[in-house]
Amino acid sequence: MHEYRSHTCGELSKAQVGETVKLSGWLHRRREHAGALFIDLRDHYGLTQVVVYPNAPFYEDAKRATAESVLTVTGKLIARDKEAINPDLPTGEVELPAETLVIESAAEKLPLPVFAEPDYPEDIRLKHRYLDLRRETLHKNMVLRSNVIASLRRRMIDQGFMEFQTPILTASSPEGARDFLVPSRLHPGEFYALPQAPQQFKQLLMVSGFDRYFQIAPCFRDEDARADRSPGEFYQLDIEMSFVTQDDVFNAIEPVMRGVFEEFADWEGKGRTVPSEPFVHIPYAEAMAKYGSDKPDLRNPLELSDVTDFFVDEGKTGFGIFAKIIKGGGKVIAIPAPKAAAEKSRKFFDEMDKWAKKEMQAPGLGYARLKEADGGGVDSQDPVLKGFEPEHLKALLEQMGLYAGDGVFFSAGNKTDAYKLAGAARNKVGESLELIEEGVFRFCWIVDFPMFEYDEDNKKIDFSHNPFSMPQGGMDALVAAKTDEEILEIKAFQYDIVCNGIELSSGAIRNHRPDVMLKAFEMAGYGPDVVEAEFGGMLNAFRYGAPPHGGIAPGVDRIVMLLADAENIRDVTLFPMNGQARDLMMGAPSPVEPKQVKELHLKISEPPKRG
Repeated sequence: MHEYRSHTCGELSKAQVGETVKLSGWLHRRREHAGALFIDLRDHYGLTQVVVYPNAPFYEDAKRATAESVLTVTGKLIARDKEAINPDLPTGEVELPAETLVIESAAEKLPLPVFAEPDYPEDIRLKHRYLDLRRETLHKNMVLRSNVIASLRRRMIDQGFMEFQTPILTASSPEGARDFLVPSRLHPGEFYALPQAPQQFKQLLMVSGFDRYFQIAPCFRDEDARADRSPGEFYQLDIEMSFVTQDDVFNAIEPVMRGVFEEFADWEGKGRTVPSEPFVHIPYAEAMAKYGSDKPDLRNPLELSDVTDFFVDEGKTGFGIFAKIIKGGGKVIAIPAPKAAAEKSRKFFDEMDKWAKKEMQAPGLGYARLKEADGGGVDSQDPVLKGFEPEHLKALLEQMGLYAGDGVFFSAGNKTDAYKLAGAARNKVGESLELIEEGVFRFCWIVDFPMFEYDEDNKKIDFSHNPFSMPQGGMDALVAAKTDEEILEIKAFQYDIVCNGIELSSGAIRNHRPDVMLKAFEMAGYGPDVVEAEFGGMLNAFRYGAPPHGGIAPGVDRIVMLLADAENIRDVTLFPMNGQARDLMMGAPSPVEPKQVKELHLKISEPPKRG
C-alpha cells in the first residue's frame, strides 16, 4: 500500500466496504461524542468521515489534534447506519474506523477558519491566502478556472488555432494604461516593460505568415483595482487570424464562447442556460440609445426612450426645467418602470432620486407615477408630467408603452451625462423591480464603433476606441470625409463581446496598410513623425506585405467570474493583490538591497513626507 493513501477523500463508496484503505488529508472538523470521536478528513477531492474509538492508542492524540493538521489514517471501510447517512456528501454512505492514525503535520492556531467559511477581513484572507484557498467556495472556483482554461484551449486547437508564447520583457507602449517598467542592468538608463497585452506581437505573427494564433496570455497594467479587474496582472484568451473579415472572427469565436459557457452553465447545479439563437449584433449607436451603455445587460427588458422633443414646448408641458436644458443642447431620456406606481410606494421613487445624486453625482432623477385619470385616460400628479396637456401626455406614453400603474424616470443633461445616468438607472430599476432574467447567459456583439470622437478637453478630433482598427470603407472613407461632422460619422471595424452586462473583450479588424494608418493618424492630429517614432516597428513590418487580419482577446478572469457567479475578481484569482496593489502574502512590492539598486544604475528618491 502507498505510504500516504490508497484512495482520495472524495471517492469512497459502498463499493469499497470491507476493504482496508489509507487516506491522507486535513482535519476539517472534529465532533466528540461519548463513545467516539468523529473527524471529517478533507483533501482536494472531498471529505470522508473517520471514526476514532476511545480504546485506540492514538485516541488522545486525535482528540488534541488541531484543525487543519495533516493526518494519515488507515482502516477497514464500513457502511454507515441508515440513520447516519449524509445524502449531501458523496462519501456519505460510508465511514472509516481508524486502525492507525499519524499526525503528519500539526497546525498552529489558525488566523482564519477554514470550516464553514464565515466572512473574514480581506487583509487577513489575502495574507494567509493558502488557508483561504482551502475553503470550499474558493477551492472550487480555482478548479473551475483550471477547467475553463483547459476547455478554451481545447476548443481553440480544435478550430485549427496554434498556441504561441510572446515575450514578457518588451518595449514600453505609449498607448493604453500605465506600464510596469523593468530597469535594464546591461543598458543603464533604459527599461523593459511588461506587456499590457501581446497586441503588436500577435499582429507581427500574422505578418510572419502564421494564420491562426492563440495564447492564454498574462497581461500587466499598472492601474487601480475594480471589482471586475485585478490590479497588476490578468489573463486573456488572446486571438489573431489572417485573411478574415469581421464576420469570420465572430464565426470562429462565438462557438468557443458559447461552448465553454454551455459546458459550465450547470456548474455546482446552478441550472443556467445559454439561448440557442446566434449572439445578437447591436450597433454602438443603437446600444447607447436603447440601453445607455455599450455593454448592455440583455437580461433586463427595459429600453430607454429619447423624449427630448416632448419637453421642448413649455406651453404643452408646464415644466420649464427640462425645456431650459434642451435649449442648452441637452437631452431628456426616459427610463420606464413597469407597474412601479402600483406596486411601490413613493419612497422607491424618492430613493432613486437620492441614489442618482449620491452615487452618480447627478443633479437628480425626475420621476412620474401614472394613474387612472378621473375623466378616463392616464395622468400624473408628480411635477414632471403634472402640467402636460392630455393629448401631449398620451403621445408620450404611447411612445414608451406606459399605462396607469406604471412609473417613469427622467434623466436630463448634456447627451453624454444624460445617457450615462439613464443607463445606470435602467440597471437599478431592473434590479429593484426584479425584472432581470435569472439563470441565463445572454451574449451580444457590439459593432460599428465610431472611429473618431471629439475631445472636449483639447477641442480636437481624436481616436475614440482603437487607433489601429481598419476604418469601414478604408482609405476612400477617410479621403471622402472633409468636415468634422463627416469625420465623426466614420465607423471602424471594432467590436466588443458582452455577456450579462459584462464586457468580456474588445477586438478589431486591424489596419494593415501603412498609408491608411498614416492618414487616420493625420486626421486625429498626429503627423507621420509621431507615428514612425512610436509605432515604427510594426509600421515597417507592414511595409513588407501584411495580410488583412483581425482578432479579439476575451478576459479569462471575467469569464470565470461569470461562471462562478462571483462578485469580485479576487474570488477567481489564485494569489491576488489587494486594492492598493500589494501582495500581502509575499510582501510585494518591497525594498531591495542597495547593491541591487546600484547594479541597475538607479537612484531612489524618497517620496515627500506627509505633514
